[in-house]
Amino acid sequence: MHGWFRNLLKSRRSLASQHEEKPSKTNVLTPISYTPTSSSSSSSGPKNLPSALSSNLRWRLKYDLLVCHSLADDDIEEAKDLVSFLEASPRNLRCFLWQRDVCPGSPIFTEFCQAVQESHLQALLITPDFLQEEWCMYMMHQALAEGPMSKRLIPLIQNISHDKYPQEIKFFFYINLSRNIDQGYSLINDTVLKYLEDLVKNERTHDSNVDSSHNGLSWEGSSQGDDLISNNKPAETSL
Repeated sequence: MHGWFRNLLKSRRSLASQHEEKPSKTNVLTPISYTPTSSSSSSSGPKNLPSALSSNLRWRLKYDLLVCHSLADDDIEEAKDLVSFLEASPRNLRCFLWQRDVCPGSPIFTEFCQAVQESHLQALLITPDFLQEEWCMYMMHQALAEGPMSKRLIPLIQNISHDKYPQEIKFFFYINLSRNIDQGYSLINDTVLKYLEDLVKNERTHDSNVDSSHNGLSWEGSSQGDDLISNNKPAETSL
């Protein structure tokens, strides 16, 4: 673990120079840019965005997507490319990338746990290096702890066989970036948008049900109300 911290500090110090020296990949839909966009760093309200992105429910959390990856150079570059794609217009998603967004000198574990709580979804870039790093497995378990049965986790696999896929998330659908990376990036964006759209839809349904209950018949002295209460009694079970 101490070696991991040394590698992290070294990687963050050389981040700018690595970005200048390494050529961008040709299979990414948008140019690589590691500069945080306004959509990533801003916590203010929405501005001229699609309905799912402009909803108040979305802006209750700081990030739309948190991206977890290993310290391997290839994984770092892949995560940067993905975040650049998602943050670029017209997608305008707000992403958390710990190598960029963790404050220097702050406790990394604490900041990561807070970022998990402040993000709608978490993406795991699962590669051979990811499976070898204890820190990555910690990140995966932390994300699972926040929502073990929810739809908030997006596994992304690259260059691993099916038998290496972590058992902890075997019931989650994954996106295979090894087949078509452009299509994979677009699918990630669509998944985030679908999640936000479902949030808005569920909120509207809930509000509609609340309004209907307020506008319904009074329970006091109503035989219909008595029938509903009796019908909602828990069913008896036999062992």
